[in-house]
Amino acid sequence: MKKKDCILKRDEYILKTFDDGTSVTVRELQLEILDIMDEIHRVCTKNKIEYCLIAGSALGICNYKGFIPWDDDMDICIKREDWDRFIEAMNKDLSDKFYFHCYENDKKYNILIPSMKVRKKNTYIQEVNYLLENRCEGDGIFIDVVIYDNVADNKIVDELYRTPIRLLMPLLVFLDNLGFKAVWLKNMILSFSKYYGKKYKNSKKVSQTIAIPWEKFMKEPIFLKEDVYPFKLYDFEGRKYYSYNNIEKILKEWYGPNCLKKWDGNEWIETLPVSKRHPKHIANINLKTDIPDVINKKKGTRLVRGITLAIFVALLALLLFNDFSFKLLGIGIMLIGFSIILFIDR
Repeated sequence: MKKKDCILKRDEYILKTFDDGTSVTVRELQLEILDIMDEIHRVCTKNKIEYCLIAGSALGICNYKGFIPWDDDMDICIKREDWDRFIEAMNKDLSDKFYFHCYENDKKYNILIPSMKVRKKNTYIQEVNYLLENRCEGDGIFIDVVIYDNVADNKIVDELYRTPIRLLMPLLVFLDNLGFKAVWLKNMILSFSKYYGKKYKNSKKVSQTIAIPWEKFMKEPIFLKEDVYPFKLYDFEGRKYYSYNNIEKILKEWYGPNCLKKWDGNEWIETLPVSKRHPKHIANINLKTDIPDVINKKKGTRLVRGITLAIFVALLALLLFNDFSFKLLGIGIMLIGFSIILFIDR
């Protein structure tokens, strides 16, 4: 038999089942996401802006020539030097079927998440990240866009620059959940990340902007520029999209040496254990309207506000320092407990 060059088997993964028995599958979401990606590709091509499929989307190129069957999102990157031009191009040329959120256009946008979300109108999605809920207008399905920037060649030096932002992260999440824009703090983080990229413009390494601080200590995916650039065109769901120059090397560095498909003598097989093959980003979804059938509870906001009130009560108890203080401390502890219970219980 002729040896195919990608995995052909695609199991079905259900994201949501409605009361009438109909459901939304990961594959249906992926086909909608392709509409967004086609539009981003069109805008970038028209304006001569380079982009690159990254993370699981890049892994899908190698293993499936398209989406990984259970992958419920898509990620791309834009070079730092092209970022302002990219925003300008999106403002000017993006079709009215789509819209986008980023800090440059809306100060309510949380800079700790991907640098931009390009969304599709007349759809709805709610992510699982309850502590970083969307504060901008519109909750359409989206593609994540991150900035790729220069980083230090020395890993320890790189971590020293990332540490201040990691320390500021809880404060920004806290203020965001209380409803504050915290523009001063966001500007400080963004300015620091830009300064870092400019300082190491002659380095040999590149990574996503340090303003996005969620990777584990010393585990940030950092790559040689010669492996990332220039971007190359690859097959993806019957289309041609750009991704890394040395894509297999990048993916092995990111996900480990066993992340790529393996040939068993008859067909290519998936190396990820079955127990880990599941969508993980979505709490609620509707592909036919921008209005959800059920609005899920905002657990993260409730947790932060409950703990905030508890801290205030505890501080008041310390200031009073009388017989009533112990009762106030007890109330504070109860508030924390109730907040955690509500956070756990959907």
